[in-house]
Amino acid sequence: MTQIGRSSRRHDIVLPDRDGARVSLAWAAVSDKGHRRAVNEDSLLARSPIFAVADGMGGHTAGDFASAAVVTRLAEQLGSGFVAQDAVSDALRAAVDDMSRGVGLTDLGTGTTVSGIALTLHDGEAYWLVFNIGDSRVYQLLDGTLDQLTVDHSIVQQLLDAGMITPAEAEVHPHSNVITRAVGFNEDPVPDFWLIPISAGARLLVCSDGLTKELTEHGVRHFLSIGDSPADAANRLMEAALGNGGRDNVSVIVVDVLETPESSAGRPRTGGRRRARSGPVTA
Repeated sequence: MTQIGRSSRRHDIVLPDRDGARVSLAWAAVSDKGHRRAVNEDSLLARSPIFAVADGMGGHTAGDFASAAVVTRLAEQLGSGFVAQDAVSDALRAAVDDMSRGVGLTDLGTGTTVSGIALTLHDGEAYWLVFNIGDSRVYQLLDGTLDQLTVDHSIVQQLLDAGMITPAEAEVHPHSNVITRAVGFNEDPVPDFWLIPISAGARLLVCSDGLTKELTEHGVRHFLSIGDSPADAANRLMEAALGNGGRDNVSVIVVDVLETPESSAGRPRTGGRRRARSGPVTA
C-alpha cells in the first residue's frame, strides 16, 4: 500500500489572474486492509491539487505495484496548483508502462482501478476535474444531497443501465466485483472525465469499492453528514465499513471546500447543485 499525503486542516490555492482570489480546502485520508485480506492493495494520493484512490488487482504483489504506480505517476503532477486533463491521461499511460516492466508483473496481467478529483482551470475558472476507470467512486455531498459523480465500469452497471436489474439487486449481484475497464494489462487507459463546479460547503468523497461494498448510499450520506471535519468523517466511514464486515481493502479520502472566490465575496456559489458535465470533456 502506498499513501502520498495525509491530511490538511486548511490549504489555500490562489487563482491566476484573479487578484488574489482563492479556493480553500481541507482534507483527510485513511486506508485499511480490512478483515479478510492479507495485504492492502489500495494506494492513495491526498495532496492538492489531486486526490485519488487506486484499487490494485492481479494478486498481492501485482495489485500493490499497479496501484502504487498510478498514484506515483499522478503525484508527479503536483508541482502546480491546477492539473489539466491531458496531464492525468499522460500520468495513467506512464503508469501502464511502469506496470509492463515492474516487479509486480504476472502472467495474469497487472492492473488497478482509479478514481479521483483534481483542481483544473477551464476558461479561466477553477473546476473539479473528476476522473474514473473501474469501480472506485467519487461522491459529492452538497446542501444535504449526495450525488455519485462517477459511473462504474462494471458488469453490474451495464445491467443497471440496460434495466435488467434493480439497484437493490445490484447490491447483492454475484458479479459485483467484475469490472469492464482498468488501468494496466498492457492496454491504453481510457478514463472518463467530468467538470464539476467547485462549491463552498461541498464535501467530496473518493473511495475504493471496499467502502461501497459495506455501506449503502444512505450510510455514506449519513457518515459524511455527521462528521465534524474531513478526518472525523473519514474515520467514521472507515469504522462503519470495518464494522459491517471489512471484506476488502478500504480507502477513503474526504475533501471539504471551505471557501471559493464567490463565497468570500458574499456572492452565491457558482455551481449550486448543477449536474456534472458527462465525460469525456476537454478541460
